[in-house]
Amino acid sequence: MFKRIDHIGVAVEQIEPALALYRDSFELELAHREVVEEQGVEAVLLDVGESHVELLAPLGADTPVGKFLAKNGPGLHHVAYQVQDIDATLGALKQAGVALIDETPRAGIRGSRVAFVHPRATAGVLTEIVEPAAGAGAH
Repeated sequence: MFKRIDHIGVAVEQIEPALALYRDSFELELAHREVVEEQGVEAVLLDVGESHVELLAPLGADTPVGKFLAKNGPGLHHVAYQVQDIDATLGALKQAGVALIDETPRAGIRGSRVAFVHPRATAGVLTEIVEPAAGAGAH
């Protein structure tokens, strides 16, 4: 069902200090930076092999990442797995009785389609499934 880990999402208060750590100190290459209005975040992808670390800074306190930061502080937000067909994957998860946050995909970074699985169904870990944009391949 899952092809690989697409990315690990890390919630941060501000992008620039986190970039100083991940890009400059950890020497990870900046792959992409985008504001995703629909999800209320500024997101940065940094390459780690064929996967990524995704830094997420909220656009406001009332966004999902803003609320997460208020409750938990900065840190691991989610694990994302790449899938070939997000609609089929969502159907299979729903049929298996897995609690979903999103029953239909939403817009993700770099033209991807994404959906979230409820943490109560995944041992407390917010799980994202990602279908890359057509032609995007592994990245």
